[in-house]
Amino acid sequence: MSNVLTTTHLEAVGAHEAALGPELLVRLHDVMVRARCLEERLIRMNKQGDGFFWIGGPGEEALNSSIGLLVHKGEGPEYDYLHLHYRSSATLLAMGLDPIGTLRQQKNTATDPYSAGRNFCNHYAIRKWNVVPVSSPIEVQFAMAPGTALANKRAGDRGITIVQGGDAGTAEGDFSTCLIWCSRPNAELPCLMVIANNGWGISTPAWEQHGERHIADRAAAFGIRSAVIDGNDAEGTYREVKKAMDYVRSERKPFLLEAMVSRLYGHSSGTGANFVPGEPDCIVLFEHKLEARKILTRAAMDEVRAKYTQELLELSKKVRDEPQPRGEDIWRHVFSERGSPGAVPEAGNHDDVARHSAGSKKNGA
Repeated sequence: MSNVLTTTHLEAVGAHEAALGPELLVRLHDVMVRARCLEERLIRMNKQGDGFFWIGGPGEEALNSSIGLLVHKGEGPEYDYLHLHYRSSATLLAMGLDPIGTLRQQKNTATDPYSAGRNFCNHYAIRKWNVVPVSSPIEVQFAMAPGTALANKRAGDRGITIVQGGDAGTAEGDFSTCLIWCSRPNAELPCLMVIANNGWGISTPAWEQHGERHIADRAAAFGIRSAVIDGNDAEGTYREVKKAMDYVRSERKPFLLEAMVSRLYGHSSGTGANFVPGEPDCIVLFEHKLEARKILTRAAMDEVRAKYTQELLELSKKVRDEPQPRGEDIWRHVFSERGSPGAVPEAGNHDDVARHSAGSKKNGA
């Protein structure tokens, strides 16, 4: 019997299943709207000169919010590791992120908590939540994910590795590396691979690049279970993300989840970051459902958007007056700082070497 479970027809997903509870749907909506307001504020900051580049995930809020609400958050291999990309702000907001840090990174202030003003917006790194540093080169996270998945497996707990990227990046060898190393017979790894397929690689349409019908079809060759879902259906997406996570947690095997999503503001500020009409909007579709089921009124949903729009406006005003990095700080954070925990001592300082060696033995190194 085949080990592959593939849902290749979007209409087959979740239509007959029980609806999520009202409280969860309200929470999911709240995170999605806040994430959209954050991205729209980042775009405005870029266009106003408060940041030289923007790239983010408007249109992927249903997928990314669901991941963030379902993740087993913490530090160490007993918890989930997250190898995200630069369209994952909603995931971090769902986990409890303070959005002012994202605004600081957009402005490249010295107070940026992730890179001290050295990186693009939405390039997170949060050790206490196992959020591995987001990288600008696409798909390199897929080559790193088997390493943390192996740590999850050795820990013997229910922690898993979640790695996410876009459809175009699956042409990179890093993606194939992840498929291979997570699916070796009798050495499978608990890794959830998530592809957010918005149909574009900057300006190249997916139909010009991929011969297969769905990226998830590639899982079959590796004996990996997979599914294709409608990432614009917020309720169905949450349900399917939970199923995939539960499978990886319980079976300790990989799963490939492909979510068909929209790209509502183009690739980045490099392509204008203007709203793209005609694309399905996961928030608009979700709000129609919430209103029809009398879970939220139109007025209540408008109030949520107004609240977060104002919150982020006020935070952006605060960030505007914060200091930029100093020129002499360019040498900081290149290597481990001297005197920091675990730092290797300078060559020739025998006393420091002895203390470092003793400390390593004490810590079990």
